[in-house]
Amino acid sequence: MKTEVKKLPRGQAEITIELTAEEYEPFLKQAAEQISLTTKIPGFRPGKADLGVVKKYVGEGEIWQQAVEPAVQKTFVRVVTEQNLLTVGSPKIEVIKLAPGNPVIYKATVNLLPEVKLTDYTKIKVKKNQVTVPDKEIQSRLSDLQKMRAKETLADRPAVKGDKIEIDFETFLDKVPIDHGRQKQFPLVIGENTFIPGFEDQLIGLKKDETKKFQLKFPGSYHQKNLAGRLCDFQVKVNAIYQLDLPQLNDEFAQSLGDFKTLKDIEDKIKEELQTTKENKENQRLEEEIFDKIISQSSFSDIPDILIDSETKKMLQELEHNLGHQGLKFDDYLNHLKKTKEELALEFSPQAVKRVKSALVLRTVIEKNKINVSQDEIEAEIKKMLEFSGGDAQMAKELRQAEYLDYLHNTLISKKAVEHLKQVMAQS
Repeated sequence: MKTEVKKLPRGQAEITIELTAEEYEPFLKQAAEQISLTTKIPGFRPGKADLGVVKKYVGEGEIWQQAVEPAVQKTFVRVVTEQNLLTVGSPKIEVIKLAPGNPVIYKATVNLLPEVKLTDYTKIKVKKNQVTVPDKEIQSRLSDLQKMRAKETLADRPAVKGDKIEIDFETFLDKVPIDHGRQKQFPLVIGENTFIPGFEDQLIGLKKDETKKFQLKFPGSYHQKNLAGRLCDFQVKVNAIYQLDLPQLNDEFAQSLGDFKTLKDIEDKIKEELQTTKENKENQRLEEEIFDKIISQSSFSDIPDILIDSETKKMLQELEHNLGHQGLKFDDYLNHLKKTKEELALEFSPQAVKRVKSALVLRTVIEKNKINVSQDEIEAEIKKMLEFSGGDAQMAKELRQAEYLDYLHNTLISKKAVEHLKQVMAQS
């Protein structure tokens, strides 16, 4: 068997494989046997006619044609193994020559896993920031809980700061209604500054059923670029005014929120949650900085398009999933951005390349340091998940599926590798 490997741009390679007629013979016999199993040949039971008989009955060309696929499957894997090629995705096969009595030649175009020349990351240091929770953040969260438990009473008087009001409003730019600039029965608490600066102040003093027209300029940093820094007209109608009476912040309030005895209990819980959130955010920042520095000081061979396209698709799916959790539709999001899915995918490409490189770095770190996980570690993780689910029988079954066990194995190894990088590179 002759083999020629030619490296192509964009992380691909072209493998030309040539089989002699003698090397192709076993595959012809296999194809003839398969044909005899599915074709009635007079005088022979299914699967019992030999190559010569089948050749006379269906023609030599048909046998050669049917032998190609198994021949490619077996010889391609052998060549890739012998050449130490690490491929990703499925190969593109092109049969170059297939004629009875002649050598069989085919080409396989493959995507190669990029090679990484990893920098000595032990010499790179990144700073891990200390996480603290100021008392004002605890009090702010406590104030939010207090507002959520506020008693609402319809008020027959002009609106004042601190009132919750329901309004209809419409926004105009150059006397033309803007997209999504009209809302009905919109709830708003005066003084919380959830709208553009000055909007809520315009509502103070208005009574139920009163309307008001006024002008305001959108901030220069406003997320809708067509409105940023522009002077717009607003038309508002007040539908209802509610006086908000806040409960006192005391032990009784804490007890109304759940399994708490004192106000300090709820403050401690808030602090714990904020601490966890901040630590998770700092860990994400730290990991991103670690990978950014390793990537910038390492070198990579060409990354095949298939890896970038796959990662971009994953990013789009993640975005669509997150929008769904917020009750938003992906198509509406695209319309808001005035972009197609393809345009958004193109914007995601640089980040997709970075994510692919991060995965390649992690893979190299795992190999270099021979990082692995034991069966006991996998069992411990499964036990934790079962305890969290309350011992759900269906979940217990799913957790034992081979596909999930493989996923869990890879996830735990990756976590170990990331922790290894933090231990070596992070400093307080």
